[in-house]
Amino acid sequence: MDHFLYRNGILHAEDVPVTQIAEVVGTPFYCYSTATLTRHFRLFDEALEGMDHLVCYAMKANSNQAVLRLMAGLGAGVDVVSGGEYARAIAAGFPGERIVFSGVGKTREEMRAALTGGIRQFNLESEPEMLALNAVALSLGKVAPVTIRVNPDVDARTHEKISTGKSENKFGIPIARAREVFAEAAALPGLEVVGIDVHIGSQLTDLDPFALAYRRVAELTRVLRDDGHDIRRLDLGGGLGIPYERSNSAPPLPVEYGAMVRQVLGDLDCEIEIEPGRLIAGNAGILVSEVIYLKSGEGRDFLILDAAMNDLIRPAMYGAYHDIMPVIEPAAGAEQAAYDIVGPVCESGDTFAKQRLMPQVAPGDLVAFRSAGAYGAVMASEYNSRPLIPEVLVQGDQFAVIRARPTFDEMINRDTIPEWL
Repeated sequence: MDHFLYRNGILHAEDVPVTQIAEVVGTPFYCYSTATLTRHFRLFDEALEGMDHLVCYAMKANSNQAVLRLMAGLGAGVDVVSGGEYARAIAAGFPGERIVFSGVGKTREEMRAALTGGIRQFNLESEPEMLALNAVALSLGKVAPVTIRVNPDVDARTHEKISTGKSENKFGIPIARAREVFAEAAALPGLEVVGIDVHIGSQLTDLDPFALAYRRVAELTRVLRDDGHDIRRLDLGGGLGIPYERSNSAPPLPVEYGAMVRQVLGDLDCEIEIEPGRLIAGNAGILVSEVIYLKSGEGRDFLILDAAMNDLIRPAMYGAYHDIMPVIEPAAGAEQAAYDIVGPVCESGDTFAKQRLMPQVAPGDLVAFRSAGAYGAVMASEYNSRPLIPEVLVQGDQFAVIRARPTFDEMINRDTIPEWL
């Protein structure tokens, strides 16, 4: 469920007409719903009710400071994967004890910043990283709390570019080597091993891969405890998918995910951490764009928008589907047409959809890309010297620009010309 609905013939974001936002900020722009973000976080929190747990929002999905401040205020933890994300988390008000640091390539500088500023745990991905963190912690006179990420060799049955739990993926240590690596970590004086970390991929639409991976983690927990390790925390990652295509069957709900976690891991008396990002933010956002031209081609019509692949890269990068709808509600039974929906960037890859059947639109009309709140603005670029587009947050009948569109001068003036030129 989200809060983007037609009302009086106009698409609304909560109680604000999308047309009103477009008049104020121009197009294209991202728009997020406070009510949807809040609801989706609470669905996860309630799904694990009765278990010791922390829902750590995966900020790589959407790292705008306003979104982060909202999550922090709701009591969420946060999962970060870079020094920049750590700095954003601190700036948004997350206390160190609610920040989990993931990622396969943490630098010593990032480790030092997190140990100095406060951290709940590092999710370690390799033995070299383990040794580096130990050295940094000792240099600061600190002990770093850590989990070790295991790779359970489970096929998440998702897109190959967002699958992370198979043996050929770069993430974690092979689960077959876990006892050896945990023993090495326990012997390092700068580390305190507090648990196990696992994450098998993103946009999963089936609970079976999760359950298989978690059963392997449960078995490993018992083995490691027998070896003398105090395994008291299980970080289960994120990955639960969202319904990008409304015609498709819906992915499992958070409550169903929570029931599975309770069934597989509930007898271990471990604190459970989960790191949802897409399911919290995805359907909480839309991308609004204006139709520039309708162009007739050889056997097809092109709908040319003012949004482009630099604004929303998912279709070009993953072949991802986004539902695209007119902002003005079509009349019942309105005639539909098939369009190739494209942007103005000078690449054929700047294509959002091919032969997409939708109600007819005309130049000047607004369209909205649904399910654009996750991996939209955070992956945007200024390719073709196109400014990053505004982000807007709605709450009830109010809206605010939470990231403004830079001017051309602001973009250009970030460059520095050497004296010899």
